[in-house]
Amino acid sequence: MKKIFRILTLVLLVCAVGLSVFAIATPQQTTTEVYAAVLQQGNRGSNVRTLQTKLKRWGYYKGSVDGIFGAQTKEAVKYFQRSNGLVADGIVGNKTLKALGMTISSNQNNSSNNTSFSDQDVALLTRLIYGEARGESYIGQVAVGAVVLNRIKSSAFPNTMSGVIYQRYAFTAVDDGQINLTPNATARKAALDAINGWDPTYGAIYYYNPVTATSAWIFTRTTTVTIGNHVFAI
Repeated sequence: MKKIFRILTLVLLVCAVGLSVFAIATPQQTTTEVYAAVLQQGNRGSNVRTLQTKLKRWGYYKGSVDGIFGAQTKEAVKYFQRSNGLVADGIVGNKTLKALGMTISSNQNNSSNNTSFSDQDVALLTRLIYGEARGESYIGQVAVGAVVLNRIKSSAFPNTMSGVIYQRYAFTAVDDGQINLTPNATARKAALDAINGWDPTYGAIYYYNPVTATSAWIFTRTTTVTIGNHVFAI
């Protein structure tokens, strides 16, 4: 009887030790998620001022450019997100940053505005946008301009406005002469917004109309977004 009791005691002891070891070795579960957000309510600094400046320039924000991400800035971000087909959570994550044409720098001194373009460059981009996309929505027109700007930044394309736009077979409006049409004020505003960093295409360097496109190759590109009649891709 004593022998059986000692065996049962030993078994219970081993089980208890095993459970203790398992409890130590098993990491504690957590429901905390790592978010990709980089700007949100409560942030301050020059990155927020850049955000507010862009939103105000495009008519989404009516408050002061004070570098303080408050409730009014959050509502402006949500308005921008809804207008661009993004999740309207008021948090400036990677997709919203791309649509804004913004990058965040740790030293808080970033600015994505490009001031290196001449009046002739602006006029040329305006005419291209009008020739290529005058029948599209305003965002669709900005998107066409953004593709040109993205090509200038890409090592795969010429690094000037005229070089990209007049590259052989690059744009239908150049080939068929529509680039010589007189543009309207909307096309110019779209060109300036694209130059100032608004990129509704999320970095696209190509776009096409899937109904009229004749190149099988273009359909192999990765789509970033569809705006109106145009599919934008990288």
